[in-house]
Amino acid sequence: MSQFALTRTLPQDATAAALREDVTEGLTRWPKQLPPKWFYDARGSELFEEITRLPEYYPTRAERQILRDRAPEIAAAVPARTLVELGSGSSDKTRHLIAALPSLETYVPVDVSESALTGAAKALLAEHPGLSVHAVVADFEHGPALPPVPGPRLLAFLGGTIGNLLPAERAAFLGGLRAGLGDGDALLLGTDLVKDPATLVAAYDDASGVTAAFNKNVLAVINRELGADFDPAGYDHVAVWDAEREWIEMRLRSRGPAVVKIPSLDLAVHFERGEELRTEVSAKFRQEGVRRELAAAGLTLRHWWTDDEGRFALSLSVPAQG
Repeated sequence: MSQFALTRTLPQDATAAALREDVTEGLTRWPKQLPPKWFYDARGSELFEEITRLPEYYPTRAERQILRDRAPEIAAAVPARTLVELGSGSSDKTRHLIAALPSLETYVPVDVSESALTGAAKALLAEHPGLSVHAVVADFEHGPALPPVPGPRLLAFLGGTIGNLLPAERAAFLGGLRAGLGDGDALLLGTDLVKDPATLVAAYDDASGVTAAFNKNVLAVINRELGADFDPAGYDHVAVWDAEREWIEMRLRSRGPAVVKIPSLDLAVHFERGEELRTEVSAKFRQEGVRRELAAAGLTLRHWWTDDEGRFALSLSVPAQG
């Protein structure tokens, strides 16, 4: 019989409090910055789904190909009874894993959006009537408490989202994941790979302007939730490749001098002409770099799979011994 449970570990006002904190801290520092999680209100999520279908945006297609082609190998490497997915969203790509894991009993999707969790669970339970789904409403960056589930567990963090964290944040995050893994458990990690800058920049600055609208949506979120008076038309979308750090930065560049008032924070934010607000970092990786970061967190890289064109990778790692 199908089973569905949902646990909320985020307080009801946690998202609003985090937004106030991030906007206050990010818009009063130099240079200004905001974390990318604030793109994803209902409109932002729609825009991102549109981005994943753009010809320039390869990561989603590349990762889906790996999951489709390599799911049996992943299942053979980890005979998981529980699949935990951080930042699960629609759980779309995860369906390949769920279908391939013969011993799977429980799926634990973790996401900040309760509506996304319940929608994905409904679809999955219709496809897999013997599966138990225990959804967790939580912010995956803060080490959510997971329900007691049968092992071995496969912990999946897909989509290249690890690249949105800065190096020190990645180290702390991976260390936290390692602390929660037991014998027989494994981590399946999606990482976008370093490639030619033109391909990378195009993926974040498409010709049809969908990514620009997605980037500017963060201003609409702040306007709606905090009563700010950002004029999105006064900012240009910018995507640049930082060759030294090997990451893409998305920014919003002010077209002229502006003063943005945010009454709920009792804050007035000044922008100079040409001043940029960083809204996202998306790091790209090489295999040896991923191996080093995993090892520093106490994890041993066991398997490495890429799509046919070598654009994206899934790595499987296990707790280091000794």
